[in-house]
Amino acid sequence: MASLSFIVGIFGNIISILVFTSPISTFWQVVKKRSTENYKGLPYITTLLSTSLWSFYGILKPGGFLVLTVNAAGAIMQFIYVTLFLIYAPKDKKIKLMKLVAIINVGFFGAVIAVTLLAIHGNMRLTVVGILCAGLTVGMYASPLAVMRTVIKTKSVEYMPFFLSFFLFLNAGVWSTYAVLVKDFYIGVPNGIGFILGSAQLILYSIYKNRSMSSKSEESTEEAEEDGSAHLVKGDVEMSSYEVEDKNRLKNRTIAKGRSLPSPSVNRQHSLRQIMKALSMSPYELHSHEEDKDDIGR
Repeated sequence: MASLSFIVGIFGNIISILVFTSPISTFWQVVKKRSTENYKGLPYITTLLSTSLWSFYGILKPGGFLVLTVNAAGAIMQFIYVTLFLIYAPKDKKIKLMKLVAIINVGFFGAVIAVTLLAIHGNMRLTVVGILCAGLTVGMYASPLAVMRTVIKTKSVEYMPFFLSFFLFLNAGVWSTYAVLVKDFYIGVPNGIGFILGSAQLILYSIYKNRSMSSKSEESTEEAEEDGSAHLVKGDVEMSSYEVEDKNRLKNRTIAKGRSLPSPSVNRQHSLRQIMKALSMSPYELHSHEEDKDDIGR
């Protein structure tokens, strides 16, 4: 049984380290752009606290070597992430994060170590640290609940990456199995909850994956229809412009032809002007014009 738990623990170490390395691409972009942009530093600070406490738990627990190795590796990675975040964060955000690091990762973690070693004795040390570690791990696994709610609300898995959900599910399942084999309640409870939540995420993904793909296809169809209608409108505009150009050409030819005809007499021009003026008058102007004529006749 001991050898089986060791193999499962090794497998758990590998999966956990893969999960810990997932933010590398994000921080590569941060270093490349020399800016943290809209990324939040709090998750890395809390994960640093969690891995540090689990490392301390692995030191206190007899036979906790595999717990120590994986969490020590995770603590080193989270420390690098937090350091990079503090380097490239804006000044106002940097000050706030430095205060959080001082309070959480230095103050709280240091207080836990001090109280555990100085004020608590015997098996009670493992109990206190185990409860703290379990509570933080439950919080970590419960954090995707907001994402799951978004998936149900939007009927889209866009904000729930499959591979991250799958590896968290796998990680929780392996460590739950390890906890059963070594009979560790503090490792088993939070990872059992994580396994259930991870299963729920994968079920949601399988339900809404096809709907997300169909919605994307509908959006692409709508875009194609909009492009087609835009081309039709463009064609109509071009045809109308061609028609206007043809009318202008015909008008110009008529005017040129009219200019080549003999000029009308002065009386004809005058009468023609009066007719055009009368046609352009409004009813109110026509009425006033007629009254003026009556006054002149009188």
